[in-house]
Formats: sequence, structure tokens, C-alpha cells
Amino acid sequence: TLKQVMKSREILGISDPQTLAHVLTAGVQSSLNDPRLVISYEPSTLDTSQQASAFTNLTHKELLVQLQQNIHHEVLEGDVGYLRVDDIPGQEELSELGGFLVDRVWKQLLGTSALVLDLRHCTGGRVSGIPYVISYLHPGNTVVHVDTIYDRPSNTTTEIWTLPKVLGERYSAEKDVVVLTSGRTGGVAEDIAYILKQMRRAIVVGERTEGGALDLQKLRIGQSNFFLTVPVSRSLGPLSGGGQTWEGSGVLPCVGTPAEHALEKALAILTLRRALPGVVLRLQEALRDYYTLVDRVPALLRHLASMDFSAVVSEEDLVTKLNAGLQAVSEDPRLLVRAAAPREPSPGPEAGTDDALAAAPEVPSSEAAREALVDSVFQVSVLPGNVGYLRFDRFADASVIRTL
Repeated sequence: TLKQVMKSREILGISDPQTLAHVLTAGVQSSLNDPRLVISYEPSTLDTSQQASAFTNLTHKELLVQLQQNIHHEVLEGDVGYLRVDDIPGQEELSELGGFLVDRVWKQLLGTSALVLDLRHCTGGRVSGIPYVISYLHPGNTVVHVDTIYDRPSNTTTEIWTLPKVLGERYSAEKDVVVLTSGRTGGVAEDIAYILKQMRRAIVVGERTEGGALDLQKLRIGQSNFFLTVPVSRSLGPLSGGGQTWEGSGVLPCVGTPAEHALEKALAILTLRRALPGVVLRLQEALRDYYTLVDRVPALLRHLASMDFSAVVSEEDLVTKLNAGLQAVSEDPRLLVRAAAPREPSPGPEAGTDDALAAAPEVPSSEAAREALVDSVFQVSVLPGNVGYLRFDRFADASVIRTL
């Protein structure tokens, strides 16, 4: 495509370098359908090798300050741990400052009932940090191959596995983890969200991620002030099968919601999931005490005890899953679970009484009101041929019928 453009010589007539950069960028992006390729004109940009060395030459104190700026934590209401990471540190940083992170951050979150990992503001990081993040959320009884990274400059592939040992303790596999994402979540952060989702270790909540690259490098074009930003490595995605990855398309959340509402939505999901054991227990009790087809109760109880609720993120999910399972096991379509909206208590002395009694209508004192009540319970007419017609839309309480 570039050769064809050069032959047309139209692009050589562009005298403004910024305009030329925009035209070239639009051309390569549309030709390859890859928005990650960018050509820029930056006369004041430092050499990329100088930028890389500036990062690697940070002192221990400077690394610590940088880490504290990029990692924030607290324990939220409901005993939910919250960990916000704005830049994924690499192996070098974690090897040097891992003890500090475990003592000052991780130990404060280990005892929480669930964990929210906030990657909404994380636009990248170092690939070498991926196994550390995944390993602290993965049980240590097995090591898992979570990704394979292909590096184009060296033409090599590197397998990423969870770590057999970590400094400190891992987060319990029995506790829920939610990852928050936004349209700005990019690179290494996307890979972490994707891996945790594919491992079914985390519920991803928020927006589809950027669809960036694990490693973007800015390369000077010749001796000019033009630069090409290009992805130089890619994830081969072994967990998904078929080599599918998040690059270019982004990570699709399990629960889509605007990024600014993602934390609120995550906390609502965790509240529901905390209530799941109690819901299942009360359902088992109701079936054991009330279901008339007694011979089918043991199978229903076994089914409830073995159900996997890991993908349940809403009341609708729960109701659908319960009804499908219970009706299949019992072969009884009448067995139905519904999610009822909370009702405000009725005013007056009737508040708190049994629903069936509270639903019984009171007999009005006036004749007109009595007639209206009768009309709401019975519909009576005489059809052609002198045929009597009596229609019941609902059966009134016996006490009401005796009074009327």
C-alpha cells in the first residue's frame, strides 16, 4: 500500500509534517484494520533507548514512590477488599519491593470476604508482572500455563505459567474476585483481565477494554523526526483455544456497565453472591417441608447441593438457573422460583401479618361499595337462550362471601 501511495506522488506534495503523519496513520490503519499503528511527527521526542534506560536506572526510593503512586488499596463496606492498580509492575520491581507490597498492601486484603481488582485506569505495564498478579489469585496446588507471548524483534516465544510459590499467602480460591475495566484498560492489564476471565477466577465488570497490545514500541523512522508506534509482541492465548486473544477487539466484560458505575455494580453483584448460600438453604428447607411430590425431594436436594453458581451475577441469572435445574430434575413445570421485588410494609395494625390474611379484602360498610366488591369478584349475566353465565376471576375469602 505504501509503495502504491509513493507511486501516485500525491503524498509527496504534503509539506506540513503533522498533516503528513496524520495521512500516513490513516492509510496504514485502514489498510490493516489495526488502530494500534500510529505515525507521528515529534521533533522534541527523546530517543527511545534513553527513555528505557531512564526507567531501568530508577533508585530503590524512586521505585517505591512510583509503586505507591500506582497502587491503592482499602477495605470497603461489606468486608470487600479493593485494590486499584494503575500500572502493572515488572519482575524487577516486584523482586525488589515484593516484601513491602505484601506487608503494606496484600496482608490488609487477605482476610476480606471478596476482592475487587480495579484496572479501569491501567493502560499497560510490564509483561513480566503477569504471572505475579495471576498467581496470587490462583490456588497453589497446581501450576497453569496461562499465556504464550511472541516477540517479533527477537522472533521468540515465551510461555507464562503461574508461580509454584509466592511471597506471603494466596487469596482463597473460595472467595469471589471482580475485575473492573474501562475503554482505557490496555496492554498487560487487558491480558490479566482476559486470563482471569478465561480461568473463571474473576467476574469482569465494566466496559470492553481498549484492544491494545502487550508491548508497543515507538521507533524513529530513519534519521527523521517521524516515529512509528507499532505492537512488537502478541499474546497467543492458550486458554481460549484456537489462538483467540483480546488484541484488537478488547476484553468483553461479563457484566457490561459504564466505567464510572463499575464499582457500584461490582459491589451489588458481591452482595447477591454473599446471599446465595442462604437462598439455597431456604429453598432446600421449603422443598423438604412443603413439596407434595415427596419421592422427588431427595433428588432435588442433591441437585441444589451440587449446583455451580460461579457464573451467577444477577437475580435473573439465579432464577433462570434454578428453574431450569429444578424443573428438569423434578419433571414438574409447576415448580417455579421467582424473584419478588421488595414490598413496603402496609400501614396500620395489619403490617407484619401473614400475607394470605393481609390479602383478604375487608367488607365495606356502604351499599355502593359492597356492590362494587361483588362486581369485582363475580360477573353475572343471562345469555341468549336464557342461559345463565357466572364468571369468577378470583375466589374470595369464605368470610367475605358469607357476609355478602
